[in-house]
Amino acid sequence: MAEMTPVERATAALKNEEVDRLTVYPIACGVFRKLIGNGKTTYREWCSDPKLWAQAFVKGQEKFGLDFQVGLMDLSVMAGDLGAHVRMDEENTPFIDQHINNGPEDYENFTVPDVKKGRTSVLIEGTKEMAVGLNGKVVNSAFVEGPLLALSQTVGAERLFMDMFTDPAPVHKALKVMQEYDSQIIKAMGQTGINALMWDYLWGNYSVLGDAEYHEFEAQYAQKLNQEVLDNGMALAIHNCADLPHLNTQIKEYKPSIYSMAYYPQVEGSSTASKVIEEGYADNCLVAGQIDPQLFIRGTAEDVTKATKDLCQEVKTALCKRGLKSSYCISTNCEVPPDINCKLENITAMVDAVKQYGKMTY
Repeated sequence: MAEMTPVERATAALKNEEVDRLTVYPIACGVFRKLIGNGKTTYREWCSDPKLWAQAFVKGQEKFGLDFQVGLMDLSVMAGDLGAHVRMDEENTPFIDQHINNGPEDYENFTVPDVKKGRTSVLIEGTKEMAVGLNGKVVNSAFVEGPLLALSQTVGAERLFMDMFTDPAPVHKALKVMQEYDSQIIKAMGQTGINALMWDYLWGNYSVLGDAEYHEFEAQYAQKLNQEVLDNGMALAIHNCADLPHLNTQIKEYKPSIYSMAYYPQVEGSSTASKVIEEGYADNCLVAGQIDPQLFIRGTAEDVTKATKDLCQEVKTALCKRGLKSSYCISTNCEVPPDINCKLENITAMVDAVKQYGKMTY
């Protein structure tokens, strides 16, 4: 088969059609700032300026020729605009270092922030710039926190999970605000020209919540948001890097076009790529994973090449057994570490390994 462009390859894989090789997407985001500003753009500068933020993804695509791009900033954007305190170091991923954690009344007092202000606005405007720079070159997606994740980032996960069981009514009131906040973001993202919107539905995992609890505290809100994504002209995508994710809910019920997930070999029951494929989850959804992102900072190019080769062989065998043609993307469990010392040559090694070992024959 002739070599395909990233858009041709990704589009075919999303439809489970024949491809020249498997798709590849290391979830590289903040690390791409090393490609702009003579390599001296700080993380703080990158995530505070929509033009710099978008420029990094465009440069990353030019250098590596990936099959997908996802506009992940960090998981403190919504919480920060809701009033939690964000620690913003020069070169570290921003994070919440002071939650809103004064008492039950906090849940009653949340209001939807103005999405045209704060870092939510930076994310939306950056996504617009990203779409302009990448449309026609690669399938690209916005990245937004789901309602339960946004609330846990704001009040603190430990407190939230206790309150969910001891006094759920105020929690639900706050989740309705998170849902409306997300809804406003969806409407804005729908005007950016981006191809898809990827949710981080992190708490849909059996290490934290059972099916009943997850459906009560997120799924009922998520399903409405998922439909809004489609109604606003974007494809639906989901990322869940937790162990033991709720695959039946998040794949079979939510019906995304892309599902990005992780594998934890040390966790009993964690699903390998072959298991996910063999159990039918890739039948109607492009599944993405499962290279350890720590390899990109701790490993060598040879380590990354071997891990990628092994995953390609595992995936191709499983797809063949299942009668599938292409519905798996060789990706990372989670974001490639944006640390200043992360090795860009390891991203090259992963992409080159998929080009060599991900070739398909039919």
